[in-house]
Amino acid sequence: MQHMDAIIKRLEDVELTAEQIVDRAEASKNDIGQRIQAQRDAFDEKLAAETEEKLAKIKAEAERKLNQILEDEKKKQHSIIDNLEKEYEENHEAYAQEILENIIAV
Repeated sequence: MQHMDAIIKRLEDVELTAEQIVDRAEASKNDIGQRIQAQRDAFDEKLAAETEEKLAKIKAEAERKLNQILEDEKKKQHSIIDNLEKEYEENHEAYAQEILENIIAV
């Protein structure tokens, strides 16, 4: 009978040890899952910040280029206007004379 009690006691010890191993494994699994999730969250935050920074740089560069294009166009338009005003100042009497002659010829 003692031999049977010893075997039962040994089986109880094995079962208890197995339960403890399973509990530790479950706790370890949860801990690892939490660490992985934390790493994933940190990665996502870092990626979002890097993406936002890159987008801001692209936007700033596009805005700078657009402003340069606008400035170049303004200069070009001012140059054209200046040339037209100069031509008018130099030739407005001849233009008026030519218009008058065309009116009289009709």
